[in-house]
Amino acid sequence: MKKCWAFIEEVLAGTFITAGSFVILYGVVMRYFFNDPKAWVVEVSTYMIVWGVLLGAPIALRNNQHIRIDILYDRLSKSSKYVMDIFANAVGVIFCLFFTYYGLLIVLERYPSGMVSMDVGIPMWIVYLVLPFSGLLFLLRYIEKLALAVNGKGEN
Repeated sequence: MKKCWAFIEEVLAGTFITAGSFVILYGVVMRYFFNDPKAWVVEVSTYMIVWGVLLGAPIALRNNQHIRIDILYDRLSKSSKYVMDIFANAVGVIFCLFFTYYGLLIVLERYPSGMVSMDVGIPMWIVYLVLPFSGLLFLLRYIEKLALAVNGKGEN
């Protein structure tokens, strides 16, 4: 189950980043080789890259690849590191709860409004749907990290 979850995360994030990159390449080719710029390229590629990045954030957390300052952490005792791991992951859980909740509120506000994007006409609730979805994935990763920290299997 854990490998399946990781695979799905990687495929989703990778697909959006790759597709966004190909849309950008298409836009460059159309503009500079065929002198036929496409207005929708910037909008669609931006959405795809943002989706890819937000879906990739939980992967970075899973692999301990988020930026952090180790200079103080490395000097802590083992028991202090234990407390710090629990605290940091608990704060992450709280952040993700807010992020997911407010992301969902944005989606629910945009759905009935009928707002659409400028060039393509994509309903904006679909564009913003990545917020609660990525927030939920991020939350699950932080819960996993918190459980590991509580069991003494934190960052070390």
